[in-house]
Amino acid sequence: MRTLFYGTPAVAVPFLELVARKTVLAGVLTGPDQPAGRGLLVRPGPVKAKALELGVPVFQPQRPIEAAPQLRALEPDLSVAVAYGKLLPAELLAAPRLGTLNVHFSLLPKYRGAAPVQWSLVNGERRAGVTVFWLVAELDAGPVFTRRETDVGPDEDAGSLFERLTALGLEALAEALDRAAAGSLLRQPQAGEPSWAPRLRREDARVTFAMPAGRIHNLARGLRLWPTAFMELRPPAPRLVRLLKTRLPGSAEAAESGTPPGGIVAVERGGGILVECMDRSQIWILTVQPEGKKPVCAADFINGLRLGVGRVLPLA
Repeated sequence: MRTLFYGTPAVAVPFLELVARKTVLAGVLTGPDQPAGRGLLVRPGPVKAKALELGVPVFQPQRPIEAAPQLRALEPDLSVAVAYGKLLPAELLAAPRLGTLNVHFSLLPKYRGAAPVQWSLVNGERRAGVTVFWLVAELDAGPVFTRRETDVGPDEDAGSLFERLTALGLEALAEALDRAAAGSLLRQPQAGEPSWAPRLRREDARVTFAMPAGRIHNLARGLRLWPTAFMELRPPAPRLVRLLKTRLPGSAEAAESGTPPGGIVAVERGGGILVECMDRSQIWILTVQPEGKKPVCAADFINGLRLGVGRVLPLA
């Protein structure tokens, strides 16, 4: 079976390697090279670098449609897309004989869009998964080939969930490729109401203690990669402080504080701080990173600000 692969970032590389192992990989479509690193040198992206290593032809048009004639000429049976980064036009979707499969990190139709893993955690979902589906013109709306599901831990963050979903996605794609090669093409309509996972903005990661503790915890774990959850403090404190790790207190840790939201309820020496939030909820902030500095335990951070139990974090 002759295939094409569409993808750009590092998360797509193991899927590219799988397709190269299980099929005759005829070509790779990836995004244009971008400046990277301190010197902003233009370097190939992860998928391009791996494709060149594999000796596979690489196509990098500014607009995907520009590559359609060359990709059709490769006479592909099937295409696989993983995090290509741009919508694929109808001319590309029609290039392979069987169609184009996409690996999407959600249980479609939930969380269609660019950031499904992050938004599912921000919204406190207890189940997540991967869907291998057929691309159509409408965003993430095509029929399903196969899927895998998993439970989500209450403290699991985007990094660890991405790793687990990648493993599930590789398993699901391997099954889909085997079935496609055998002529067993499943096309099951998506069932249920769609929800959306739009591209993340920096402002989506802003934390205030006028939020419930559960919301803050979900922001911290869901946006662990980018944009990291942050709070802004008034000078002379460091203005932007990232929240790298949090947890919700158990029932035995609950305490009547009498402090307003943002008040420090408890300090664990060498560890975290317990902070009052909206609706008398509380959160342990364990690890923070002041802008321009290294990560530090929250207790050491507030000690440096000369704050303690009963004081209020001075949010800007």
